[in-house]
Amino acid sequence: MLALAGLGVLSAFFTVASTTLSGNAPLVRFPKKSVQIIVRKGKNSEETEKASLRELLETRCPSLFTAFSPAWWLFNGHLQTFYCVLGDFTKIDHVLYRRKYLRLADGGTLGLDFTPASNDASWLRDNTPIIVVKHGLTGGSYEAYIRAILSRACASVEDGGLGYRAVVVNFRGCASVPITSPQLYSAGHTDDLRQALIYISNMYPKAPLLGIGFSLGANVMTRYLAEEGEMSRIRSCCTMSCPWDLARNNKEILSTYFGRHIYSKGMGTNLLNLVKKHCDGLTSDPDHIVAKTVPAALALNNPTLDQFDSTFTRIAGGSSPPYPFATAHDYYAASSSHDVINDIRVPYLSINAADDPVVPYVPMEELENDYLVMELTAGGGHLGWFQSQSGLSVDRWTTKPVLEWLRLSGEDMVHIQVGPRVYTDSEGFLREEGRPHIGCKLFKDGGLIDWTTSQEGILQGL
Repeated sequence: MLALAGLGVLSAFFTVASTTLSGNAPLVRFPKKSVQIIVRKGKNSEETEKASLRELLETRCPSLFTAFSPAWWLFNGHLQTFYCVLGDFTKIDHVLYRRKYLRLADGGTLGLDFTPASNDASWLRDNTPIIVVKHGLTGGSYEAYIRAILSRACASVEDGGLGYRAVVVNFRGCASVPITSPQLYSAGHTDDLRQALIYISNMYPKAPLLGIGFSLGANVMTRYLAEEGEMSRIRSCCTMSCPWDLARNNKEILSTYFGRHIYSKGMGTNLLNLVKKHCDGLTSDPDHIVAKTVPAALALNNPTLDQFDSTFTRIAGGSSPPYPFATAHDYYAASSSHDVINDIRVPYLSINAADDPVVPYVPMEELENDYLVMELTAGGGHLGWFQSQSGLSVDRWTTKPVLEWLRLSGEDMVHIQVGPRVYTDSEGFLREEGRPHIGCKLFKDGGLIDWTTSQEGILQGL
């Protein structure tokens, strides 16, 4: 009987339906009335015109409408996701970063990884578009899904790239960023991104900021856009594998064997290992509620994601109300992004996969927000989208449409720089008017960062 049960689980793994869509054609959902965008008539042209977001995507981002055909040996969402986690990407898409450490008003530390890494990037104009990246659950700037885009977007035009700048905003404690205050991060805490944007926009006041978010980082970026509305410093955004409804997707993950024992426990253990690594920083103030919660987190053994969130994230995921939450469910309800997307007021493109085992539910219902475009591909798994290149080598289908979106956003769209006024206080912190509780200042230069692998004890690709 056990053998038969095992065969049943194995069969489910290999025969999982790749999609609920017909064929490989992506489903692209537009609102009934797309917003009118001001765009340049030609490259570097001073003349402008208006066009609908739908028209712009159909004419300038044609790859969005092409079918995704998975590599023959990565034929379903499980295999796509597993390859994202276990694949060797060390020899491709090299990106060199220069790190800047920001000290935050609450004593925390952010690590911002800029590329191109040269201090004297004289070939870049002061209005060169900047791609602001938020990575997945426990990742960082080393992630292969980030490098696949930035290696091309930040290459010079002469070398076939877009010639843009980029900065990866690493979560606290991720990618070797130290934790210097009793706080981790979470799906709903947006102030760290907000503080990073204060610094970036102050450093490059003429540059349009273009957002890209992956998985958990996509949720954070989506919530930031919704909270800021028309005042968002990020002027366009593309997200991939956004988890949307945290409670619903958590419930669906836990309802299957692979969901509970592979994906949920993999993510929960990643977070637990992060706490173990930064135990000293999280317990620096022994009287703080987060410090008192650390022992309970360390007592967990191979936890599912919701078990970790119930024990730790609901308390340590933010430094001000509504944190701490009474339950993980309360945290999920307050931090989801599916119910705030109608508040977004900048062009926004979302790409999810129908066979994503980590994000089974994607809100593809009728759109009410003129700024939104939602795409669901037939396959791709979680942050995968691997297609055959030659032999067994693969590349990511998403790279080309995202680069087309970035070109449209950075070169064709006309952006108006907005955001609350920034000022420097007596202690050297950059602050926004109306938000006295947040602020940041450059702490130190972290030097060059050149890596292609994840941190010890942390699975890549999630």
